[in-house]
Amino acid sequence: MNTFKRMEKKTTMQISDVPAFLDRILSRMEYDSHNLNGEPYMISNIYFDDVNDNVIRTSVTLPKYKEKLRLRSYGVPTADTKVFLELKKKLYGVGTKRRTKLTLRDAEHYLATGIHPAGLSYIDEQVLREIDYYRSHETVEPRIYVSYLRRAFFAKDDPSFRVTLDSDILTRRYDLDISLGRYGEPVLSPGKLVLEVKFAGAVPLWFCRVMSDFNLSFHTFSKCGTDFKLYTYDKACAQSSEEHYLRLIH
Repeated sequence: MNTFKRMEKKTTMQISDVPAFLDRILSRMEYDSHNLNGEPYMISNIYFDDVNDNVIRTSVTLPKYKEKLRLRSYGVPTADTKVFLELKKKLYGVGTKRRTKLTLRDAEHYLATGIHPAGLSYIDEQVLREIDYYRSHETVEPRIYVSYLRRAFFAKDDPSFRVTLDSDILTRRYDLDISLGRYGEPVLSPGKLVLEVKFAGAVPLWFCRVMSDFNLSFHTFSKCGTDFKLYTYDKACAQSSEEHYLRLIH
């Protein structure tokens, strides 16, 4: 699919609760096809922003409307691996994702030159034109790498209801190339992961009961936003230490 439109809600939970949590949901849900033998699969992303991080600065203020560009791969890609170039939008909490599937080589060439690869389908061409428009008014470049291990599930009676568990979330603001592999700094406290629920209409009542039994409630959480807060905190600490040193030597 090239277009997704759905609500997305997140929370964090203890990894130690996962076995019992899975026991509760797997009677009504099935593993995603990426989860071979129930094992998590790796997702890597490059998120784009301007040099002042204005995209993520705006995002963490929870505006009514926001959009961002990202490059996504499943596993560590080579130049010929198919990856996704995605434009994510959110209006009043409803997320829309438009994406095109390209080889990493073609995606990087497009991002460097703005030239569309040859032989695209009509839909892929339309998605790239939307990305063209976004890039025409947002001067963005690769700014952050985000990777995690995901387990994903969909409801047996409603495939549009999905649950994902993202663990071992790593980010970095250097080596911004998804073909280099998975490494970076953790953004969550040890023993925690991110639970995300994606749905078109409403969260099923049975899942609400599961969340209540595990004392879970939805709250605002962003992998990039959390990284940005840690990044700005570290910068502030470094600047404070430098100013303190300069006062001492003067």
